[in-house]
Amino acid sequence: MDQPATTTPAATAYVIWVEFDIHAEHLAQFTALVRVNAAASLANEPGCRRFDVLLPSPASTTVALYEIYDDEAAFGAHLASPHFKVFAAAIEGFVRERRLQAYGLLPPVTAA
Repeated sequence: MDQPATTTPAATAYVIWVEFDIHAEHLAQFTALVRVNAAASLANEPGCRRFDVLLPSPASTTVALYEIYDDEAAFGAHLASPHFKVFAAAIEGFVRERRLQAYGLLPPVTAA
């Protein structure tokens, strides 16, 4: 039996997932700085819809960020913003590794 053709709906937003592996001795300071950056992003960037900071489990020093922007250009504006540049400079030496992945956010699924 043939399956009906399906199409993937268009993305409704641009999502960034970032993981930072932090040197343990800098975790508290990094967390405070990233929260300031998140608040400034939400307050000052019209294209920033959401900026969540996810803290590690007790045995980990990986902090994750879940960010939603209107589009890729809005994320570019975030990277060029003064508060992001201050944040990036302030965390120099705190991060062992950073992993970033961009996604398209699909519309919510509804019950059939």
